[in-house]
Amino acid sequence: MKTLLIYVSIHHGNTEKIAKVMAKVLNAKLVKPNEIDINELSKYDLIGFGSGIYGGKHHKVLLNFVDKLFQGQNKKAFIFSTSGTNKDYNKSLKEKLLEKGFDIVGEFSCKGFDTWGPFKIVGGINRGRPNEQDLKKARKFAEELK
Repeated sequence: MKTLLIYVSIHHGNTEKIAKVMAKVLNAKLVKPNEIDINELSKYDLIGFGSGIYGGKHHKVLLNFVDKLFQGQNKKAFIFSTSGTNKDYNKSLKEKLLEKGFDIVGEFSCKGFDTWGPFKIVGGINRGRPNEQDLKKARKFAEELK
């Protein structure tokens, strides 16, 4: 199964750590949205979309990328994210992908080191996350996608 992971990881590299673990398990190509032409997606059987969470949503660069995709993708996809809390933030990205015709076959999220807004004052939350246990869960999630 030919797999592609499209991700955005800005501040602390939290999402990149998760993306790299998943890419290794899935033998996937790992790219950022500006590194791939949307027409290349047709070459892949499974596509992962992930980023950190900003203002309750995936990063705007990733959401804008999905907005540019053609309708009727008819591809399998999964969603992944890192954030400062355990809340499920996948709704907006999931809706966009479903509108484009993707079949969502899985979702993964874990805590990540977060220094956004008020968390900056206290030096951040979830220092050291994603940790080895989070990476192990990401590996297991990717194995189950095979």
